[in-house]
This record gives sequence, C-alpha cells and structure tokens, in this order.
Amino acid sequence: MFRPTSKPARAAAKAAAVSLSAVTACAATPAALASAAPDGARPAVQQRAPGDEAARGTEGPHDVVFVQTSAEDGNTIVAYTRTAEGTLVKAGSYATRGDGGRLNGSEVDHQASQGSLAYDPDENILIAANSGSGTVSVFEVDGPRLTLRQVTPSGGGFPASITVHDGIAYVLNAGTGGSVQGFTIDGPRLEPIAGSRRELGLSTDRGPLQFVKTPGQVGFTDDGARLIVTTKANGSMQVFDVDDDGLLSAEPVTNDQAPGVPFSFVTDEGGRIVVADASNKVNTFTLWKDNTLKPADSADTGEMATCWIARDGSTVYVSNAGSDSLSAFEVDEAGRLTPAGRTPTGAGPTDLAVSPAGDYLYVQTGETGGLETYRIGPDGGLTRTDAVTVPNAVGGEGIVAP
Repeated sequence: MFRPTSKPARAAAKAAAVSLSAVTACAATPAALASAAPDGARPAVQQRAPGDEAARGTEGPHDVVFVQTSAEDGNTIVAYTRTAEGTLVKAGSYATRGDGGRLNGSEVDHQASQGSLAYDPDENILIAANSGSGTVSVFEVDGPRLTLRQVTPSGGGFPASITVHDGIAYVLNAGTGGSVQGFTIDGPRLEPIAGSRRELGLSTDRGPLQFVKTPGQVGFTDDGARLIVTTKANGSMQVFDVDDDGLLSAEPVTNDQAPGVPFSFVTDEGGRIVVADASNKVNTFTLWKDNTLKPADSADTGEMATCWIARDGSTVYVSNAGSDSLSAFEVDEAGRLTPAGRTPTGAGPTDLAVSPAGDYLYVQTGETGGLETYRIGPDGGLTRTDAVTVPNAVGGEGIVAP
C-alpha cells in the first residue's frame, strides 16, 4: 500500500551538479546510487522466474500487457495476460527482427527514454523501436498474439521513443544529435512522410555519459496539433506545430527548463503537460498557443532519479529508479500537485503503463528485467499483485497495455 513520502536515504546523491547527477541516476544501477534506500523499499512479493506460470490468464480484451526486452542480441516483445487475481501469465514472445541498443553509461534503461513501444488503437498495431538496428517493427495485435508485418528504417540513428495520433506516427531518433521522423500509418505499415524529418541539434557526445545528452521522449498533445520532445540534460522541451498532413513547423519553440532535467511527460485534453524531471521533481505546465510552456506547479518527490511517468485520470505515477519506488500525485484543473503517497518497488523501476480500465498499473524494473503489477484502488493507492522476470530484459524499456 501507499506509505508516507520520505526523504532520500542518501543526501550524497545531490553533491554533483543537478542536471548531470539527476539524469545519470535515471539510468545508473540503483544499487550503486542508493545502497541505503528507505527501509522496506524492496518488494514483498518474490519475483517468479520465467516458466513459473501456475495461473491461467483471463480472456478479456484489456488484460494484456506487452513489454520490450531491448536486448542487443535480438529485440523481443513479450506478451503477458493478467488473471482476475492480478497475476501475470506469459502468453508469447515475438522477435522484432531488429536489435536493441545501449547508450554508453546506461544501466537500468539502455535507451534512457520513455515510450520505445507504442500502440495505435485505430489500426490495432504495435510499433517497436530497434535502437541497435535503426529500425522500427510493426505488429498486428490480436489479444496477446502479435504478427510481424513490417520492419522499416526509423529515419535516423538509435530510435528510442514513438508516438501516434490519428494516422500519424513520429519516431524520436536519439543518436547523432537527435531527430524526429514522421510516418503515415496505412494499415499495418508505416510510410515515411516526405520532408518530415527535423534535426534537434543536441550534443553528439559518445563518451561514458552519452545517455545524459540524448533526448528522452516524443509525444503528441491530445489534439494532435503539437509535438513535444524532452531533451533531458540539455534542459529544454521543444514544441513543434503539426499541420493536417503531419508535417512539422520548420523549427520548434525551445522552452528552457535549466537547471531542470525534463525526461518524460504526459498530457491531457485541457492543454496541461505533466513532466517527470530527473532533478527529482514533478512539474506541471500550461501549453500556450505560441508553443511556450507556462509553469503551473512543481513538487519534489523526495526520491532519487524521478524519470518516468504515467497518468490515470487525475492521478500521475512516477518511477524513481534510484530509490526503488513510485510516487503518486493528484493534479487538479489548475495544475496544482498534491502528493498521494509512495510505494516501494523492485530494483530500478523505469517505464510504466496503466490498463485501459484504470484498474492496474504495470511497471518495468530494469535492474533485474522485471515486470510488476499493481492494483489501483479507488483512492489511487497501489497494491502489488505480482512480480515476474521477463527473459533477457535487463535494461529493457517499452511497455504497452492496450
């Protein structure tokens, strides 16, 4: 269950410069960053090894979750069904015919991003980023079963995040300074949009902290009229206009967030942007018509490496990779944040997804390649119902609950 929010166990994590130390924590091994994590931070539920599948999955339309291994020797999508008790049953494993990739210095999330696996409900397809191959794979979805229909170039190096809206997909390529590439969705296939590629002009550092300088997430606003990119330690959020053909404005509006470290975000229909900032904050903004972001509120998580985020109505959940925990916040119509509790997780929680019915939260734990399931209570509180080990998924990122 939720427990009161506590201070980080190790104040030494703040000794380095905010932007560098924060984003480094997001992909570094939690054991190295937080060996003295808050008491009780380890899960009460023991992880089940692959193949330990005593329970049977249910057959409902919204009891499926897909996770991506991002393995460098062959990327794979692993499907699980969820039982009525909230336990997970492996339902299949599907090769993407591409390789995962690993940014230099990363540990719990080799892509150092959010959203490397995307679902289009209109076409019922799953799109996976093969970071090591510079490609994306497109699968048709039939319950927990996938059929590979296409593998196509991503339009740049190291694809790390994907977003879809109304027949358009954009891929964020994190390599060589960062870029975005647009595609039309035509059935179970992607077709590049001529002239849609936009360079982000970020650092091309390939040193031991390469993942610090790469972009973190691409996402459409709810109306599809704008495209947003986070740049992590580059300290900005870039906002493009999107026209009816899916083309972007020639240049983005760059919203400086320094010394903040915007890593990932969620949106809502009211024009609100809620950001997980790796300086261990959750920030809310209003997106104005001129593509500038007006701050609404900010709240410290009191944890380490706050980097990934998911929304369930007015509640947002963020993963704290350095503290092995989740933090919850209620967001009101004005963007004000109210802390709603803390939940311990397995080692290195990263990307996460809410079930369509809003009754379960799924969380990847990158240090062990795990997947955890939490029942969401009426008050937004979380109760862990299962924890499994996904084969060959240490450092994997990408999760979808269609």
